[in-house]
Amino acid sequence: MSTPSVSVVVCAYTTERWDEICAAVESLRAQTSPAAEVVLVADHAPALLDRARAAFPDVRCIPNEGPQGLSGARNTGVQRSTGDVVAFLDDDARAAPDWIERFLDAYRDDDVIGVGGRVVPDWRAPRPAWFPDEFLWVVGCSYTGLPPGRAEIRNPIGANMSFRRSAFDAAGGFDTAMGRLGKDAAGCEETEFAIRARAAVAGGRVVLEPASVCFHAVTPQRTTRAYFRARCRGEGRSKAIVSALAGTEAALSTERTYVRRTLPAGVLRGLRALLTGDPSGAARAWAIVEGTVLTAGSYALARRRTAPRG
Repeated sequence: MSTPSVSVVVCAYTTERWDEICAAVESLRAQTSPAAEVVLVADHAPALLDRARAAFPDVRCIPNEGPQGLSGARNTGVQRSTGDVVAFLDDDARAAPDWIERFLDAYRDDDVIGVGGRVVPDWRAPRPAWFPDEFLWVVGCSYTGLPPGRAEIRNPIGANMSFRRSAFDAAGGFDTAMGRLGKDAAGCEETEFAIRARAAVAGGRVVLEPASVCFHAVTPQRTTRAYFRARCRGEGRSKAIVSALAGTEAALSTERTYVRRTLPAGVLRGLRALLTGDPSGAARAWAIVEGTVLTAGSYALARRRTAPRG
């Protein structure tokens, strides 16, 4: 079987992240298995598009031709790219040199329609002592509770994911009613798409390949309690939308195990740390409780608002 070609799509929306965008592009130039093409989609940002075209002659820089937002930008990247596999790297992330190579290894199985990688936080400010590993998804990174090795998953993390083009042909694109718009904390469009793609491709699997690594910038603004709380509320709202579209069973299949096993274990770990002399253990335990309550409460409120009235 021939090795599939890979197009990498980077979606960007502001020149404020210019240094991060340059780092992302440079990491893609250094791949051990080069991409067939790198496509940078500027999300309704003409100044960014002009600057990118001048700075990256080897990158295909195009405007988002769909609705403003991450989903529309990703769909444009899929439509305008040519690779057998479409990989997505966040504009504030850097791919490890073997990022594409590790993805391709996971695609050796024909029934694999999507592969996600490990997202390592690149802290741009000291990590708060209260920030628990179980909630690293708040900053778009891999968190405690994910499989440690290659394993089937419901959906990948959006900062580091890929899908076969055939999955988009079968299931369509990302839902433009979902996804981030600028700095908005909502998301989960990759969750909804992965559920839909698996339903559209008989026997199709989405897997996690932790060896495919990227490093995701965590700015000082993302290390605050305010951001933590806003992101938890946004996740709850997003999961409510996914539940309405894909059904509660599919939308919350991963979260049930996470809430029942991973989070209680995290609370106990924090309390044990407190008893052994680490006062920040209590703060991490409380952050897990607070984050769970905020996410679940936001989910319940959003579901009630969208429930049909009889």
